[in-house]
Amino acid sequence: MATTLLRKTVLTAAGIAATTGGIAGPAIAAHATPTGNTTAAVADRKGHGERELDVRYEAQPNFYFCGPAAARNALSVQGKNIDVHAMAREMGTTEAGTNSINDITPVLNKETGASNAYKSVEISTPKADDKQTDALRADVVKTVDAGRAVVANIAGTATDTDGTTHSFEGGHYISVIGYRDNGHTVTIADSANPNTATYRMNIDNLADWIATRGYSTS
Repeated sequence: MATTLLRKTVLTAAGIAATTGGIAGPAIAAHATPTGNTTAAVADRKGHGERELDVRYEAQPNFYFCGPAAARNALSVQGKNIDVHAMAREMGTTEAGTNSINDITPVLNKETGASNAYKSVEISTPKADDKQTDALRADVVKTVDAGRAVVANIAGTATDTDGTTHSFEGGHYISVIGYRDNGHTVTIADSANPNTATYRMNIDNLADWIATRGYSTS
């Protein structure tokens, strides 16, 4: 179901918070590593309630390209290699960021080659409830099992399964490229910092990270 998400992802210098635990913030990472450094983060595997897709990871080239970069990484699991600047033009990305998940969903559909491959889902509340979290878990499993990645618009701070915090107070976009334990744990590809290209997170933490914003899913 399409949604109207009015809240913008604003990635100004003042809105970028450095990630704790010795990990560089997105602005630093964007300028520290060339985007030509593309690697395969994980291999596609399926079975026993888990699956991870083969993402051809690429870091975002600047502090405000997280939306196009997340979409580009998500589409790479389908074997597509799309220039991140071309995606930014299609999404209307500016130095203020990419307006909402509704600007990303049509581009994912276009590049996937099906008008209904993706839809936007909103978590409008300040914190996700059990129903919203269960829906997100089901959407991640369904999308990944279809060979696609979820793209999520997040804001604030969340902790991964290793205890590392990831902080994006001004907003950010990530790709969800896999799951474990039937979707209770998910694998995230994050374009902000190539030193932590992927990490895992509990679905409850991810749902709360998405709260007030939304995600693109099959």
